Amino acid sequence: MKKILSLLVLLVAFTSCEEDVKFNTPAVQSIKGTGAEKVLWKATEFSAVRTGNALTLTATNGFETVILKTTSVTPGEYVLGTGVANKATYALSVDGIEEFYQTGTDLGNGLITISADNTDTTKGYISGFFRFNAVSDAGVTINFQEGVFYKVPIKVAP
Repeated sequence: MKKILSLLVLLVAFTSCEEDVKFNTPAVQSIKGTGAEKVLWKATEFSAVRTGNALTLTATNGFETVILKTTSVTPGEYVLGTGVANKATYALSVDGIEEFYQTGTDLGNGLITISADNTDTTKGYISGFFRFNAVSDAGVTINFQEGVFYKVPIKVAP
């Protein structure tokens, strides 16, 4: 009888310990801003498109869009702010407010790193890190740091 009671108590204990685990795979997120204005920026929709060997990763949360472009899908580092081939842009469009920031030749700076870990272009996904300072036409700078894109599915452009 004691064994049955003990077993019943254990059964109740284990069934009442429920945990909802939510995985964030795939994902695109970053820290936007600096100092007291730092916020977690997280995309709700994202895609990666391969055109030839070049990559365009687009991530949005509905009213903010980040676009990362690299000349290749090959794992490695792609420096921003030295030309237009590797580029980061940020656009905000909400309630009539339109803002656009970008990197380019002598404009902003940053780095996109395509990771050899968790990237498999033959299986169709890419992972890596990013950080950038993008500049608006008015000369205002926006900062993204500690950015991550993880196992984002790649589509091949026709």
